[in-house]
Amino acid sequence: MTAQAATQGAGHARYTFRVRLSSAARCLLEAEWDRCRWVWNESVAKSMQVHRHNKATGEKRTCGPAQLDKMLTEARERTPWLAEGSSVAQQQVIRDFGKSRAKACKDIKDRLPMRQRAGMPRWKTRREAAASLNYTKRGFRLKDGALHLAGGIVVRPVWSRELPAVPSSVRVYRDAVGHWQASFVVVVQVEPLPETGRAIGVDWGVKQTATTTSDTHDLPHAGHGRTAAQRLARYQRMMARRKPPKGQAGSKGYRQAKRQAAKLHRKVAAQRQDTGPKWAKAVVRDHDRIAVEDFRPKFLARSNMARKAADAAISATKRALIEMGRKHGRDVRLVHPAHTTMDCARCGARTKHALPLSERTYACTACGAVSPRDKNSARVMLVRAGWNPAGADGVSPPGAPLPEAA
Repeated sequence: MTAQAATQGAGHARYTFRVRLSSAARCLLEAEWDRCRWVWNESVAKSMQVHRHNKATGEKRTCGPAQLDKMLTEARERTPWLAEGSSVAQQQVIRDFGKSRAKACKDIKDRLPMRQRAGMPRWKTRREAAASLNYTKRGFRLKDGALHLAGGIVVRPVWSRELPAVPSSVRVYRDAVGHWQASFVVVVQVEPLPETGRAIGVDWGVKQTATTTSDTHDLPHAGHGRTAAQRLARYQRMMARRKPPKGQAGSKGYRQAKRQAAKLHRKVAAQRQDTGPKWAKAVVRDHDRIAVEDFRPKFLARSNMARKAADAAISATKRALIEMGRKHGRDVRLVHPAHTTMDCARCGARTKHALPLSERTYACTACGAVSPRDKNSARVMLVRAGWNPAGADGVSPPGAPLPEAA
């Protein structure tokens, strides 16, 4: 089974900054969000109306961005309150709604099970919905360290680092804790690193987040979520006790407990985002060729390893490694994970049966090679990527036999 090469060259990346707001700017942003939320809810109503009409008459009317843009133009003409807002942000709401609805319709057409379908767009309430405003290039500009948004809104991001290029779009949003953020999309150019002549294979797991062919680059399970689990359970119990009846607004105590839980979630997410990119940078700096298991841990969410797998943040770490390799011009190849735990990295023989998770040592019955199970899988990544696992450490000459594991 061949490996798939990750895209090389320039790509896009997001740079997010905290935003400091004056009271006037905060009021303007919240008013702008009220208008965008109204546009979203009108789009939901229009979609439901078209669905009922098609079901009753058998017609096939559509409710795409073209029809919704026409509805928005008519609404801005007859509603001065709506016309006071930026048309750029309101049109982007329609684009986002169109993508969400198209994804849901595609899942229905493909007859996916209910638990796998993307839900149809729903109403956004003032109290529960998170504020989010999207602006394309014609809807914002940067001047004198300030971000000028369409509609006369001026905010000041906290520039913790420089933008590598002129941004093409920006999303201004309020997170679960109540802080406003500005997320810029920029084009990232390749920044080549010095060649090292080394190759590495990466195998993902739950007991250890990443096992590699280099012992010094293994990534142990950090367990950030396990550390915060006790405090998080306390806040969740507080929310459960104060949960309001359906249709009623939450009390002040409920909102406070919800905010505390959101702050803790954000702290854990920040810790995970700090650990993954640092490890990825070390791997990319020390290796020219990287064979990565194309592991998709979504199925783990339905297993008894769901909590530990989520705490390992395998998807985020894998994405950070691929993006870091692309940024620095490394050869990153994605390897299909099928049978990687059953194949022998030395001779390529496959075991007659699937290995249980409790069996942590791989012993090949064909050539007699014995090695830790995850280490053998990491070497298999290199074999499938077309590289010699014996030269993974940059020391053994090409064609040398794989040394016996202790």
